[in-house]
Amino acid sequence: MTEPTKPVEPQRLPLHQEDPGLTRRRLLSGLAGVLIMAAAFGGIAGLIGGQVPGLVTAAVVGLPLLYVVVWNVRRKLWLEGTAVLVRTWRTRRVDLARARRIDLLVTDVRGARTVSLLFNSGQRGQVVKIDLAVYAGTGGRELPILTLRRLADAVANNIEANGLVFSELLVAQLRAEARGAGVPDRPLYQLASAAPSGKIAQRFTMEAVSRFVARLG
Repeated sequence: MTEPTKPVEPQRLPLHQEDPGLTRRRLLSGLAGVLIMAAAFGGIAGLIGGQVPGLVTAAVVGLPLLYVVVWNVRRKLWLEGTAVLVRTWRTRRVDLARARRIDLLVTDVRGARTVSLLFNSGQRGQVVKIDLAVYAGTGGRELPILTLRRLADAVANNIEANGLVFSELLVAQLRAEARGAGVPDRPLYQLASAAPSGKIAQRFTMEAVSRFVARLG
């Protein structure tokens, strides 16, 4: 009698930067920024009201900023089937196939443009942003080919938010990489470049992405 075959668990692929050195630099940079902000506001309050108000102001300013810094450093994402596991203080699961809305987001911070997909199921805790690529000048970092392929498959399963449009964008990116296209000729870079300057964040709707993908032909 043969033993029952165990179901194969979906492979878990990281959607975050694994470099420990980069994480450490982000943490140190964030802590330095928190100290500078807390000291500046605390010093002004101390000059006006004395030592105790200065310390209280420094704590009021510094503690929320410290929370944000540590939260960002701890945040890790993995793709598992059609779901994304998000770990900060705890781990939560967001099913990409059930998202009611998908947007493409381009953020511009210090000359580096990040292209992301924003999934929103309309429920508390069921929102997740996945960074696809970060570009600075004519270079940058992109998700690995295997991860991008699995993400395209997961997004294609979303019927309610017309995920197929975003899947086609990711497939176009994969095709550009496969034929050896330079970074400026890749769809994600072209979208990042198309975002207006002077805006920290620019949202591209499904309709806008659909028109862009159609032009790729």
